[in-house]
Amino acid sequence: MAMNEPALRRSSHLHPADLHGLSLLAVDGVLGTTALVEDMHRTIAGLAPPIGRMPAGRTRGITGLVYRSIHGITRSVGMASDFAFSRVVPLLPTRDSSPERERLLAVINGVVGDHLAERTNPLAIAMGLRRNGRALDFEKAASERPGRRLLIAVHGLCMNDLQWQRSEAVPALPEQLAASLGYTPLYLHYNTGRSIADNGRDFAVLLEDLLGQWPEPVDELVLVGHSMGGLVAVSACHHAVQAAHAWPDVLRRIVTLGAPHHGAPLERIGHRVDGLLAISPYTVPFTRLGAVRSAGIVDLRHGNVTGSGHGADQPPERAGLPDHVTCHVVAATTDGRVDSLKSRFLGDGLVPLASALGRHADPSRCLPVRPGHRHVARNTRHIGLLSEPSVQQALYDWLR
Repeated sequence: MAMNEPALRRSSHLHPADLHGLSLLAVDGVLGTTALVEDMHRTIAGLAPPIGRMPAGRTRGITGLVYRSIHGITRSVGMASDFAFSRVVPLLPTRDSSPERERLLAVINGVVGDHLAERTNPLAIAMGLRRNGRALDFEKAASERPGRRLLIAVHGLCMNDLQWQRSEAVPALPEQLAASLGYTPLYLHYNTGRSIADNGRDFAVLLEDLLGQWPEPVDELVLVGHSMGGLVAVSACHHAVQAAHAWPDVLRRIVTLGAPHHGAPLERIGHRVDGLLAISPYTVPFTRLGAVRSAGIVDLRHGNVTGSGHGADQPPERAGLPDHVTCHVVAATTDGRVDSLKSRFLGDGLVPLASALGRHADPSRCLPVRPGHRHVARNTRHIGLLSEPSVQQALYDWLR
């Protein structure tokens, strides 16, 4: 997975297009912060009661003029910089990206990626398949004796395809599996801030195109997803079945590593905090900060893969998977005992055991996982699933 040395020497931590995107993001940040401060100013000046609704409207008089001036000037500066960057950036030479830049872009996309995509911000990551950190080249793949068995790895929230490799001395988990079992490894690179259902729908279309362009007929397809990536893989299968795509016919297995199939507690806690802030007009403006988190993060509240009831308090409908597809799930606990309270409620530090294993009190909501197709890694954290030897062994046993 590591990029070759010549590519690293030519790589750049910051591209001209990044400056364009950061300038647009800064303008949005100033406008949002100004709106928050104005809301607080209006509430305090109006002597609103401590509990109840926030006063409607905007500030007036000189105060209102100041806030409107800030908004107007900020928008003007944003439009001017956008115009300048749009004319200059296409004329500048492009350079390879560095691993540091890839990590930064992944984090920004995870947090506000839906906003970036909606505003066509240059920082938004476009979905695509990659190998060795580069866009998949079908002509090159054809010259390298492409395999007919594909393993596609799907990374998690705020991550990128390069981060499957946790150490330069050890190949990435998909590479190890591919080398020992005869798969051709590919990696999905995507904007984790978009809703899981939108990413799943686009991933389904991408896989349909892949089968049509791959140099050899594909006999077998395996999807391996870490964290949110597991949900995106399930979502892609769900949408492919609805759209009558052909690729589910060659899909044999879906393997999820620490995927929050029934949600993650941190997002539910954040949602409850937003509800508490909405009680008082003096704290309502701060709900703007909570609203900044991306649609992808919101979907982690209940593990929403279908797009039904996005952002709702109730769990969405369960995804439908073909009967011939075998599901394997891997969970982790930071404890040495699987049956401890720590394992039950904290799991790997981010995802509880039951959620990662696809188990639910309502049998109709349980993931269709057969006996022997679940594995729990002990004394392992969420990110440790990518390098834990017992996880590698479990996947090897399942896939061989």
